[in-house]
Amino acid sequence: MTKSIKNAFPCGRLVLVTALTALAVTGCKHMEEPGTRVAGWTLIDPAQRHPILVSEQPTTLPIRVVRGTSGLSPRQRAEIVDFYARFRAAGADGGRIILRAPSGSPNEVAAMEVSREIHMILEAEGANAGDILVEAYHSEGEPQPPIQLSYVSYVAEAPQCGDWSTNLASEPGNLPYPNLGCATQRNFAAQIANASDLIHPRGMTGRSSERRDVVWNKYIKGETTGAKKSKDEEVKVKKSN
Repeated sequence: MTKSIKNAFPCGRLVLVTALTALAVTGCKHMEEPGTRVAGWTLIDPAQRHPILVSEQPTTLPIRVVRGTSGLSPRQRAEIVDFYARFRAAGADGGRIILRAPSGSPNEVAAMEVSREIHMILEAEGANAGDILVEAYHSEGEPQPPIQLSYVSYVAEAPQCGDWSTNLASEPGNLPYPNLGCATQRNFAAQIANASDLIHPRGMTGRSSERRDVVWNKYIKGETTGAKKSKDEEVKVKKSN
């Protein structure tokens, strides 16, 4: 499902409604001077003219499991740890890691053992039991189907720039040209670390109350709430005779 940044902010629809209203009103004017335009007809905000689209895309890590294997290799363990780190960095709020294990294949028994080991590695890295969803899938004739780890994260899609259809040397209405602000939007989409920030704000972390409790207790006692300064921090004022 693709979501547009314009849809995340209802004001974008307000601009469209205002523009249609202005069009209906000015349509009755027969004495309009040639070449005049109403500024409300043009999207002034670059975020509306060149919106950044945010879509959900899967990230998958296949883990090869050979029949009769005794467990994961050191390289596979490192790949799983890195996979979970990328899952945490992606900020998939409310998302889960999906562990799909093959069923009915020659390596089914080995895949079950490796799945339990993967589960233990993820929990050791900080994942909760509810963060991991285990599923079985049937391979279609594949002798050694892999275990698949995957999660869904938000990805920012930059707008396409390069619309130079208007003559920048002649703009009687002094309206923005089509490509104005597109490069800024494109660079912003490429630089953002977590595209979910474009959809909704992150949750707040818990407050640190140690210093707040000290200040509050001093306030209740009627004492000075400011921190005491050392002699080196005090301002020395030289008195003039």
